Amino acid sequence: MKRPAKKPATDRSFVVALSRGLDVLRAFRPSDGLLGNQELAARTNLPKPTISRLTYTLTKLGYLTPVPRFEKYQLAPAAMALGYSALANMGIRHLSDPYRDQLMRETGGAVAIGARDRLSMIYFGQSRSELTVGVLLDVGSKVPIATTAMGRAYLWALAQDEREALMDEIREHVGAHWPKVRDGIVRSGETVAKYGFALSAGEWHNDIHAAGVALRLNDGTGPYAFNCGAPAFKFSEDLLLNDIGPRLVAMVRNIEIAMTGSATQGAQKSSNNNNNKDKSDTRKMKSPGGKVAGIVEGIR
Repeated sequence: MKRPAKKPATDRSFVVALSRGLDVLRAFRPSDGLLGNQELAARTNLPKPTISRLTYTLTKLGYLTPVPRFEKYQLAPAAMALGYSALANMGIRHLSDPYRDQLMRETGGAVAIGARDRLSMIYFGQSRSELTVGVLLDVGSKVPIATTAMGRAYLWALAQDEREALMDEIREHVGAHWPKVRDGIVRSGETVAKYGFALSAGEWHNDIHAAGVALRLNDGTGPYAFNCGAPAFKFSEDLLLNDIGPRLVAMVRNIEIAMTGSATQGAQKSSNNNNNKDKSDTRKMKSPGGKVAGIVEGIR
């Protein structure tokens, strides 16, 4: 089992000032125009004098642009360059484009790929059309891990110790809502075990239904997660379970094959062994007091 991560306050290698500066940059959201020091202080929980020093420094470094008329800031091109560099180096984003576009055309839903950003999943690839009404998320948008199909698929793709640590963070974050959130996570684990995909039917937004599937790569990156979602009137729970979810699983498996190439006989044998193990795990997860229940037993 991995050792728990050190807390910043006790980790001598952790640079607090750098962390705070990055927190200021992270405070800007896709829908934001300008933010002032007071708003940044509220979003980062940092004292306003600290924020003033950080925004001054980030301005001097070219990551923020001051707008004196309003006494506010906006992200500068240097900050955007970091994001575009990250996107350009994500091969999975570009390789998955045609697969996501095809599933979008077949289902009429919005199809996205995302990765973890603290307690959220951040979209770094999105396929949608003018026919995909009601789904306004785009690249850079964030959705919560705990209540979305994409987030739940990601959660159940983690190693058990990583998943338990993340669930502890979620429990602390949601507070009194934890029992309801926990139950949704447990249900999603059972769905992943039985069908290979997670669901969220009105649990994030009342009128949004979606399926999610994780992708684990053997190069040490990820896991990533895909979703396919639409307004509830378009994707019923029955449709998610019997059509959208299986289609999404097939799409992700095709992407996986495209990334790894043709399987060798040895790899096929390994895959068969993994499939047998997955079936065994599935039986445990579906049984009373099985794997899913056991994982959350200590997080109540």
